[in-house]
Amino acid sequence: MNINMEEVIGKTFFKIDNTHNEIHFYCTDGHLYKMLHHDDCCECVTIDDICGDLEDLVGTPILKAECVSDNGQDSTIDPSLYEMSKDDESSTWTFYKFATINGYVDIRWYGSSNGYYSEGVDFEKSEECHLQEWREYKLSNLLN
Repeated sequence: MNINMEEVIGKTFFKIDNTHNEIHFYCTDGHLYKMLHHDDCCECVTIDDICGDLEDLVGTPILKAECVSDNGQDSTIDPSLYEMSKDDESSTWTFYKFATINGYVDIRWYGSSNGYYSEGVDFEKSEECHLQEWREYKLSNLLN
């Protein structure tokens, strides 16, 4: 289920996994947040770029978390980005912006389709509890 990005403000990530167009954010309170696209049929949604270091989001509370999306029509985003999507019938840029005292990270997703399928990105809170992973992570850091 999609959540409001503001829910992660004040939370502390202890681990971030970035694998094959899916990013998992593990929180010290045991929650797991997933950023991904659920494939349907005739669309392609991928991580286009990560500006900043994801490790800057680990170990200190999240101060900023927001999502900005643009489909290129009457675009407010950089026009050079839209040039890349002219060949697609429909396209959407989605920017996830995070900040901690250690730095800023912008995650840029690009989705394209024939116009009948979702090009959006989901930011979901998992129902699974990951407190055991947090305890193991803490213990591992104490022993090192």
